[in-house]
Amino acid sequence: MKSLSLRMQRSSTQFFAALSAKIAQLQAAGKDVLRLDIGSPDMPPAPHIVEAMQRAVADPRMHGYGSHKGPLALRKAWGNLYLRLHGVALDTESEILPLMGSKEGIFHLSQAFLDPGDVALIPDPGYVTYAAGANFAGAEAWFMPLLPENSYLPDFSAIPGEILRRAKLLWLNYPNNPTAATAPKEFLAEAVRFARQHDLLLCHDAAYAQVGFAGYRPPSVMEIPAAKETAIEFNSLSKSHNMAGWRVAAAVGNAPALKALFTLKTNLDSGHFPAIHEACIAALTGDQEWLDERNEVYRQRRDILLQGLRAVGLNPLTPQASLYIWSPVPAGQTSLQFTTALLENAGVSFTPGSIFGQYGEGFMRIAVSSPTDEVVEAVQRVKAYLGKTGG
Repeated sequence: MKSLSLRMQRSSTQFFAALSAKIAQLQAAGKDVLRLDIGSPDMPPAPHIVEAMQRAVADPRMHGYGSHKGPLALRKAWGNLYLRLHGVALDTESEILPLMGSKEGIFHLSQAFLDPGDVALIPDPGYVTYAAGANFAGAEAWFMPLLPENSYLPDFSAIPGEILRRAKLLWLNYPNNPTAATAPKEFLAEAVRFARQHDLLLCHDAAYAQVGFAGYRPPSVMEIPAAKETAIEFNSLSKSHNMAGWRVAAAVGNAPALKALFTLKTNLDSGHFPAIHEACIAALTGDQEWLDERNEVYRQRRDILLQGLRAVGLNPLTPQASLYIWSPVPAGQTSLQFTTALLENAGVSFTPGSIFGQYGEGFMRIAVSSPTDEVVEAVQRVKAYLGKTGG
């Protein structure tokens, strides 16, 4: 077979694909593994969402091609969400673009904007798809350190001028994956000013915007005046409405950027399954009180994990939002060494922080999206393992 393209030679299989294969091997050998590594909601969507999907699937009109922009009712539903939660009005024709999951839009945006020699400014630690998209486009990823002493917010003043001259995209993500950090509205305003000053497209990934605890409501970058001139925001029902496998999301904001992404999508896909759009409309327009009840379950799991981690000498901060706890690993071990040992010896899978970038070393990401009884069992196994090893 002839050689792969250069873009494929620069690409590698994502960490979680390899992890899943390893866990499958352990399970086949009789090992019971508790997975707290990936943020896939364990609870189903609300019944009215599933019922809307069932009705739509039974409708014979739903099985043809869908529209790339989705039905008007879907875009209105996304618009109403932003108006209700953030007080932001969006134009349904030019400022809202439905996506097949936010990962799809994030990856494809880089293909729409980046050429070899261009730069994407990417948080480190950060969601791996930001760098993967830049790499696939042949562009350069320049990593902005997210440090605990700066509350996991990037320092824009530390970006060299030569990098800024070549930069096109600025990626941010709050509530943050993997650190669970949140950003105040003042920081988002600073980011908008910085993006306008340097002619950057500010790309804010808001996948966890509706997973908050104790009344905390994460702000949207669209709340910042003039944000639409320089920013787009990716939103998703994966985490907010327990619909990760349904692949429903939207990009909102800057109209020219969304037009470019739309043009690319018309060459790549043929629109989503229309029945899923009907369920998405039901999710966005129906009862929302169940989200608070679901978030309370996550909060309880968070607190179980925090108590257990602190009991063995690890001291993670208490997250206000997201599905994750960002915890240090025991001293003297790398994040990969510790999480691998924990998986193989205790049957507990956490994510090593190093896969999210060099500044993730020394930490591990723990998801609260597994059943509560498994969370309790995982804590017990971690305590027992560290008790045996003296870690």
